[in-house]
Amino acid sequence: MRRQMRTMRMARLGAIAAVIVAVTMWMAPAWGQSQLFPVPGGVTGSPVGAGYPKMASDPAGTTLTGQLAAARLATAKYATDLGRAKADGYQIITMMMPNMGFHFMNPRVQGFDVRKPQILVYEHHGNTWQLGALEWVFPKIPKTPPLPNATFGLFPAACHYADGTFIPDKNSNTCPKTAPHTGAKFTFWHPDLTTMHVWVWYPNPAGLYSSTNPLVAPFNAG
Repeated sequence: MRRQMRTMRMARLGAIAAVIVAVTMWMAPAWGQSQLFPVPGGVTGSPVGAGYPKMASDPAGTTLTGQLAAARLATAKYATDLGRAKADGYQIITMMMPNMGFHFMNPRVQGFDVRKPQILVYEHHGNTWQLGALEWVFPKIPKTPPLPNATFGLFPAACHYADGTFIPDKNSNTCPKTAPHTGAKFTFWHPDLTTMHVWVWYPNPAGLYSSTNPLVAPFNAG
């Protein structure tokens, strides 16, 4: 009887270990699979570090890990396919912002939905594009953070142009019709915005919600 109980306990532990391995492999980021953008310093694996939750299975998406999994699943089609993102309505709003990336916004996406970020933040190297962070914008800091322990940044009011250039401007009526230095067509203006970066596609030692990421510094040249 004791031998049988020990055998059953070992079987249960083996099953649990298998689940943990499966979840960890499923959560591994695209850069770890494709090796397009090796992480400086030789860091590899899934995006676990300062500010990142421990891996856990949460099919319903009720915890932070589950919400991040839902966000990754919904945006996996864009991970290394900027063309797909553009086809779905994301358009460039900034060139490479140091330690962040190129920002592409979908003006049709409104409000907070963890599966539908308003902005995709891409890193660029050679001919390849790699999704790094997802970003949501708000008119002001939400009273209740949409994700647990979320922190926020600020994007000052600005005029945006078709080539990704922008100039700060508090008044939409004074936006030049073309970009002062490039001649690109004016596309839109926005007031001061509260931003929430979530680094679910590239590891960030500064934290899950940090606006900047020191590991993408090698891609600042675009």
